[in-house]
Amino acid sequence: MAVDKLDTRILRLLLEQPRTSVREYARLLGVARGTLQARLDRLERDGVITGTAPSLSPAALGHPVLAFVHIEVTQGHLDDVGDALAAVPEIMEAFSITGGGDLLTRVVARDNAHLEDVIQTLISLPGVVRTRTEVALRERVPHRVLPLVESIGRAAAK
Repeated sequence: MAVDKLDTRILRLLLEQPRTSVREYARLLGVARGTLQARLDRLERDGVITGTAPSLSPAALGHPVLAFVHIEVTQGHLDDVGDALAAVPEIMEAFSITGGGDLLTRVVARDNAHLEDVIQTLISLPGVVRTRTEVALRERVPHRVLPLVESIGRAAAK
């Protein structure tokens, strides 16, 4: 999907001012409301914009411990284990991976004891052979998309 300079400006506003109205975005960008709405619709249809939900902090919700758990799965059980992970509320994300292990999960917990309980839950899932856990000490680069959007916008302008 081609993202042009206007799309880049729209995406920047959505990321920086997510609670602004479409009318205000159009005013700030100096485009017609209909033009902006058509662009937003296309960006959603093409899967560039995937949601409008607020970003929530697990730490502020009482789960400040963040860990990455690598899961090795018995051959042929990857889908079953993946489905079972969806039932564990402390699993924020899970990815099939190459390298050491079959799945990589991002897990949050209230404290280290709770993390151990979550890991024990994961180990007990049918098809899980072993896990390896790495605890995050400090976030160095928060989740972000804007630098990528700006880079794509610069390339589109050339």
